[in-house]
Amino acid sequence: MTSLKDRVEAEFEHIERTLAALPEERSYSELSTLELAGVATLLHNFYSGVENILKHVVQDRGLELPGGEFWHRDLVTLAVSAQLLQEVTAEKLRQYLAFRHFFVHAYALDLLPERLEPLDNGIRKVFHAFRQDIEKAVEEDSHCSPPL
Repeated sequence: MTSLKDRVEAEFEHIERTLAALPEERSYSELSTLELAGVATLLHNFYSGVENILKHVVQDRGLELPGGEFWHRDLVTLAVSAQLLQEVTAEKLRQYLAFRHFFVHAYALDLLPERLEPLDNGIRKVFHAFRQDIEKAVEEDSHCSPPL
């Protein structure tokens, strides 16, 4: 079985590849509808990776994953209460959670450059904060685990 650290690192690599695919130095108002849909998909993929990591760490700690209609929101809340995330990091991630909800329920024609661009502009800082929080939590868990 793959270790938690390896599973988390694999997700980090997927997120980094996703971030690298986002447009650089280009105004979103210049993007076509198809290009905006691609950017939206990458932003959604970023948040999916974040959730995958949170689920791995929560399960590794033996905690029950949230269920029900609001499980996405509740997962972030659980991550804060389980000290996987700092509240400031969770607050930044909630913007991407809200976008994820919009993306899943909207049409590509509803994507507005002025709503996507701020998410893209801040995504690398949010990922850095998220990664630091998770690496710290996983490292602390590895020190607390009894030797095999």
